[in-house]
Amino acid sequence: MDGDLAALVNSLGQEPYFRAQLARQREKRGELLVAWQGVVPIGDVYLWLDQAEEPEIRERLPGVPLLTHLEVAREHRDRRIGTRLMDAAERRLRELGHDRVALGVDPANHRVWSLYRRLGYEEWPYPPVPTTRRIYLPGGRVEQVPDVCRVLVKDLREPGAREG
Repeated sequence: MDGDLAALVNSLGQEPYFRAQLARQREKRGELLVAWQGVVPIGDVYLWLDQAEEPEIRERLPGVPLLTHLEVAREHRDRRIGTRLMDAAERRLRELGHDRVALGVDPANHRVWSLYRRLGYEEWPYPPVPTTRRIYLPGGRVEQVPDVCRVLVKDLREPGAREG
């Protein structure tokens, strides 16, 4: 995947982000899934397999992986690429033995909120979580900004295997 760094950056930008996630992947702390059109990356999602950085999520969802950074290049949106990336991420997490997944959503991002709800994600019964958003700037600088996210959770087990 490291050989794909140049293609990822040329298509999607954010070199510091992709460098960091590929390094985490080499350390078996996560997996970067990429949607390709030929040799051009057109979207990605990251499977965060480490403990969550936010104490509230670590406490209430111990061992539950997170999906982060779902993105589809603007010119490829509204073609179900985000849905296919999410399906692939959930399938991979099931292969790894996980039965739940969580993600955080910016409360103002209504477009992605409706996608996650359509895919079966449900908001957890706790308040939004304080977090830090990383903004990857040209030249390799990373700005960290205090943020808040709503946490959504999905049961990955087959409907017949769910409790209750």
